[in-house]
Formats: sequence, C-alpha cells, structure tokens
Amino acid sequence: MDCDVLVVGAGPTGLVLALWLTKLGASVRIIDKTAEPGTTSRALAIQARTLELYRQLDLADAVVARSHKVPAVNLWARGKRETRLDFEQAGVGVTPYPNLRIFPQDEHERLLIDRLRAMGVSVERRTELVGYRDEGGRVVAELGHADNGAETIEAAYIAGCDGARSLVREIIGTGFPGGTYSELFYVADVVASGPPIDGELHVDLDEADFLAIFPLAGERRARLVGTVRGERARLGDRLRFEDVSDRAIRNLKVTVEKTNWFSTYHVHHRVAQTFRANRAFLLGDAAHIHSPAGGQGMNTGIGDAINLAWKLKAALDGAPDVILDTYETERIAFARRLVKTTDQAFTVATADGEFANLIRVWLAPVVLQAALSFEAAREFAFRTVSQINVNYRASPLSQGRAGDVHAGDRMPWVAVDGVDNYDALTKTVWQAQVYGEARPELVAWCADQKLPLQTFAWASPYARAGLAQNALYLLRPDTYVGLADESGSAEALRSYLRKGPISN
Repeated sequence: MDCDVLVVGAGPTGLVLALWLTKLGASVRIIDKTAEPGTTSRALAIQARTLELYRQLDLADAVVARSHKVPAVNLWARGKRETRLDFEQAGVGVTPYPNLRIFPQDEHERLLIDRLRAMGVSVERRTELVGYRDEGGRVVAELGHADNGAETIEAAYIAGCDGARSLVREIIGTGFPGGTYSELFYVADVVASGPPIDGELHVDLDEADFLAIFPLAGERRARLVGTVRGERARLGDRLRFEDVSDRAIRNLKVTVEKTNWFSTYHVHHRVAQTFRANRAFLLGDAAHIHSPAGGQGMNTGIGDAINLAWKLKAALDGAPDVILDTYETERIAFARRLVKTTDQAFTVATADGEFANLIRVWLAPVVLQAALSFEAAREFAFRTVSQINVNYRASPLSQGRAGDVHAGDRMPWVAVDGVDNYDALTKTVWQAQVYGEARPELVAWCADQKLPLQTFAWASPYARAGLAQNALYLLRPDTYVGLADESGSAEALRSYLRKGPISN
C-alpha cells in the first residue's frame, strides 16, 4: 500500500494523529487542500491533559515555553470587575501542568508541522480528497492535486480530520445531528490597553451578547471573542470591528490601539452518529462541534487523535479488529457529554430577558466566588475544564479497580522526592506500575513477556492520590489505566491480556 493511514486534514487533530502514528512506526500521508497553514485562529486554550499527553511526544515543554499562563478568570458586570476567580494553585499537585494556558491555534499548528517534518513527514498542500471506497481489506482514495492532476492511492485506513464540512463523513453517510447557534460570533486579535489587558482572562456578563478577552503572549496583545445580535448580525461578513468594539470600550474600559485581524463565524453544536465505518474514522470537528465555552474544542480533537493512533498501530500489527471499535465507544460518549455541557453553559451566558440578566449579572459572580473559595471546588473545576477527569470506565478495555483508581481513569500524577511517575510514560507502549512491592511472579512474567514494569517505593502521597499499595496498574499507551488489580498478581495480568488488546 502507499501508506498505512491516509490523514485528511492538517489542523491540530490531523497533525497530532500523524505525529503519533509516525512515532509508533506507522507510515502516514497527510493532505490538506489549503495552500499554507492558517495565519489566524479561533482556538486558544491548551489544557493540562493535552500537555500531559504531549509529554509523550516531547512537545509539552515547547508549548509551555511559547504559551501564556492564565492565572485567573475575571467576571465583569455593570462596568466593573465583580469577581476574580483565582486558578493559579488549583492544579498544583494534580498535574505537572497546573495552569490554563493560551496558545493560539495558528502558532500551535506551525509547531506541530515543524515536529512532523523533523520526523520525515510533510503535509501535502493543495491536495484534496476527491473520494474513496472501502474495499474491505484496504481503502482506495482518489486525490486531486492542484498542480499535477489526480492520483489514486491505497491505504489500510483513512482518518477524516477534515472539519465540520467533512467529505469523509459525507461518504460514510452518517448523520450529524444538532443545531446552529443563532448568534454571530466575532474574533479580533488586538493590541490594546486598559484594566483587562493584564494577562488574565476577562468575561463581561452585562448583556446577552457574550464577550471575553483572552490574553496572548506579547506586550498588550489580546484576543476578543464575542457574539453579535440584532441588526448588526445581519451584516455577516461585512461586519467590521468598529461595529462591535463599543461594548469592550464602554463596559470593560479597553482602548484598542491596533486591530491585527478580525473575523466572524457561526458556531454549531453537533455530534456524528458514528465515528467509525469499517476502515474510515472521524476525528475532531468532523466528528463533533460545539460552542467555544470552556476552551474544549481543539483539545478534544487532539484527544481523539491520541486515542485512535495507538489503536490503529495495534491493528496494523495484528491486534483484533475489535480494538478499533473502542475508539468510538470511548470518544463518542465524551463528545456527547461535552456538547451538552458547553451548550448549556453558552445558553446561560447568552440568554435574553430580565430573569436571565439577574442570574448572570447579580447571582453568578457571588455564587461562583463563594463556591470556588473552597480548595476542593477549585480543584474539581480545574480537573473538569482541563479534561483530567475524562475517563473510559465503561470501555471494554477497562477492567478492575484498585484503591480509588478505576480502570479507564487517567493514571494519577504523583511526584515524590523528585521521582515523577509520569517519566516512564513518555514511552508510547503498554506498561505496568506497582506502588509498593511487586510480587516476584509478576516481575518474572513481565520480564519474560518484555512488558515494562516499574515499581515505586510506597509513600503517603500515593495513598492521597488514590493508589493502592502493592496493587497492579496496567497502563495503555495513552496513559489511561487498562487493568487495576488490588492483588497485584501475574494471573490477573495474563487473564486481561488474553483478550488481545496488545498486538502480537
């Protein structure tokens, strides 16, 4: 075949999928119909869970160095800052990346493209998918090149990372139920001054028109994201920043000195009915789209890519095909919950009427500040927004529980006396961990099977993280727990692996 996997679309989702597959040893072609990477973007947030997974690609440090840390979220009402929600310490002790970080999608894509090129794979630009057919044992795809006509290629699998108007999804024939928000969104990259240009995130609650100001790396740079209603919304693509800037200037006292770029767009909330059709898969916006509330979209697409990549490589290496079914099982459930949650949050933020205004302007700042004054509430909020709480407990690949850790959970991160239990997880392989003492027969069996086993001397921080002493945790290549067994026995591991999740 021409490649193991044809990746259609070179946004963050497609690029991460190509990177992961290439690192695992699969051959990849990645195509995109655009002539060059985007120079503007709407996606901004890079969540802690994404950074944890990027550590496996040696990408996390580079993203942290280039991104902007957001220590707090500020809520404005009636022309003044009503509440400051401090999240600077919320993730400390939970993750090695305890902050919300801003890293615009265009800069993010350039970093991913450079890393992929360094691994020997380049994005094939001005190349689009014309169509494909699934022949059972392979995919035959027709490509159109802007410069030299058509090409027919064969691949073991095709991955649709081709956005909300996905041709791969259209050919699969799956539904894409949901709806479109009536509001017109705008985004502006500006150089500005004023109280909200302080490196923190600011949200104006005064009117039903949503407005948020995100800090960017660089002096006095910020990203404004808002909605437009009424007569102005009818201007659509003809809308200018001057048509919407008065609210930021009036309510948040922002002085805009320069507008680097401005764009408008509509947002949908949809989830495809299926994420897999035999040898074709849907990821990112091709599979699910939702409101920008919570900065979840790009991170969710990246999560799709990482979840699928190791399963595709396992199938290529001979693992039972059923392992590929778990991609949809695990990711579609999360996508549906996420779309529902972000839809509810956005509906509250933009609801019309006196009652909605009362809740948003008068009650929300008080209630949120009171609730988040408790450390446990701040940590829960951080875990949720950062996607650290995402789990696959209902997956066929998840078996058992040890301590407070269920199979399907993200392995808790713990650092004890400079020993970081995530250090070994930079290897994208199945591996086992024991906190305490590993049974001799388990050590011997893992050595015989060449399954990496790491033991950690028992310490109280492991107990606080919910881990059980001397228990066995078998970790998937994406650092989620596949098996959790209190007994720490080799037989539990043998029994689990008879299901065939690891390729031959």
